Amino acid sequence: MTDENPHFLIVGKGEDAREIAWRLSDGPKDKPLLVWLGGYRSDMKGTKALELESFARDKTLACLRLDYSGHGESGGEFRNGTISRWLEEALAVIAHTGFKRLILIGSSMGGWIALRAVAELRKRETATVEGIVLIAPAPDFTMDLVEPSLGEAERRSLVEKGYFEEHSEYSTEPNIFTAKLMEDGKANQVLTGIIETGCPVHILQGMKDPDVPWRHAMKLVEHLPADDVVISLVKDGDHRLSRPEDLALMRRALEALLPGSHG
Repeated sequence: MTDENPHFLIVGKGEDAREIAWRLSDGPKDKPLLVWLGGYRSDMKGTKALELESFARDKTLACLRLDYSGHGESGGEFRNGTISRWLEEALAVIAHTGFKRLILIGSSMGGWIALRAVAELRKRETATVEGIVLIAPAPDFTMDLVEPSLGEAERRSLVEKGYFEEHSEYSTEPNIFTAKLMEDGKANQVLTGIIETGCPVHILQGMKDPDVPWRHAMKLVEHLPADDVVISLVKDGDHRLSRPEDLALMRRALEALLPGSHG
């Protein structure tokens, strides 16, 4: 059930160690594990994450949800977070579950982490990603979406304080972008050449998304020439894509990725 206590995995050593919270719903080890990779400042109890778990239950599949450090029920400071650090945590929890077949579902920043995770897993050959669903994916958002919009005050704050704040539409607390996050983003860029996932990819993107413009999703498609890619543009969809019709679309996208499905 959703409210059961999470498990914790220590990732990192010494002063860098942090407790990562995760939940795994039951399912057979010989079928794909559905892995939820959430967005910036979101957690594993969000609407889409819970819908994914419900879908997994309906299909008798296991589902993994986790909170990155500084998010939800995990330990660690949010301000220490970077794409590299959150990627390391996601890969550590995935490895800990022991599943060898995966379907990754990445929302917003989680879409970037999913694309980086595929590259790492293909290198390590520890598990096979059999499909990816990306919801309002935000790969390279620090360089492509945040940096170009910075004003003089934000740039000065990054240099002087090491971070800047901006109003959040989704929380009373402001969003915090650190110089560390911005710098690390450059090391994790994926929209620089061909991205080879080796599996089908389905992108869901709202055309009224104020945070990740739909053209950003189209740019991603251009970098996936080797894969079978489907993109579903939701004309009146926002960034969250959490309405009942959006969740139904996510379910259909997942359904098409399952072994034995057609289309």
